[in-house]
Amino acid sequence: MEGNRKTVRGSDDPVIVVEGLTARFGETTVLENVNLKVLRGEILCIVGGSGCGKSTLLKHMIGLIRPDAGRVIVGGDDIAAVDDERLNRIRRGIGVLFQSDALFGSMTLGENVALPLSSFTRISAETATLIVRMKLGMVNLAGYENHYPAELSGGMRKRGGLARAMVLDPQILFFDEPSAGLDPINAAELEMLILGINAGLGTTMVIVSHQVDLVLRVAHRILMLDRSARGIVAEGPPEELRANATEPLVRNFLFRGEAATAKR
Repeated sequence: MEGNRKTVRGSDDPVIVVEGLTARFGETTVLENVNLKVLRGEILCIVGGSGCGKSTLLKHMIGLIRPDAGRVIVGGDDIAAVDDERLNRIRRGIGVLFQSDALFGSMTLGENVALPLSSFTRISAETATLIVRMKLGMVNLAGYENHYPAELSGGMRKRGGLARAMVLDPQILFFDEPSAGLDPINAAELEMLILGINAGLGTTMVIVSHQVDLVLRVAHRILMLDRSARGIVAEGPPEELRANATEPLVRNFLFRGEAATAKR
C-alpha cells in the first residue's frame, strides 16, 4: 500500500481556496482566519482533536455553511456569493461520503446511487441504470443494486455511499470519517478504493479523519487543526511532519499508532 500512495498529482493548481475563513456558533469562535489550498489531484487529510473544527471546515468547503468572515472558492467561484443555478453546477462536481452512509432505508441500493442522476441530469432511465451498475462495480458491489441497505453489512453500505458520491463523476470527493465504525478488513478495503480512485481517475480528495493509520497511508498532505488555536497548527506531507514535528500536539497524533502498538 505504501507504494500505491505516492501517486502523481495532475498539477499544482488549487481547486479549492479558503481565504480568511472564520466560523462562529453563537459566542463561540470555532475557526478564525483560516487559509488553505487544496491542490488538483491530491489527497488532503484534515486531522485534529474533538471540537477543533474539522467537520465545520468540511461543511464550509462543500457549501453547507456560509462563513462568518472570509470566503471559500471552488473552481474559481466564491460558493457563498453565487446564485442557486451556479451553486448547483458547482455541487454537481462535488461528491460527499458522510460519516454515516446516509442511504435511504426505503430505497434499494441502486435507487440510492441513482438519486444524484435524477436530481442533476436528464438522462434516460436505461442510461442511469448502466451508470449505477458501473459505479457499484467500481466499489465491489456488482449485483447488489436491488438490495436494501438493511440487507447489507456496514462496510457494504459505506461503499454504496461512495458509489453514490461518485455517480456524477465529481472532480472532488469529500470524506467525513470514512472508516468510522468499520472493522479492520472493511476499513482496509475502503482505503484501497480511495487510493485506487485517486490514482486511476486523478480525483481530488479531502478526508476528515481521526484515524492516524488511515491518514498516514493515504495522505499526500496533512493539515492539523487545534481547538485552542482555532485554526491550523501544522501542514505538510506526512513524512515531513513525522521527521520534523517538534510540537507535542503534532507528535502525539502522528506517532499515536506506534505508541499503541508498543503498549500491546
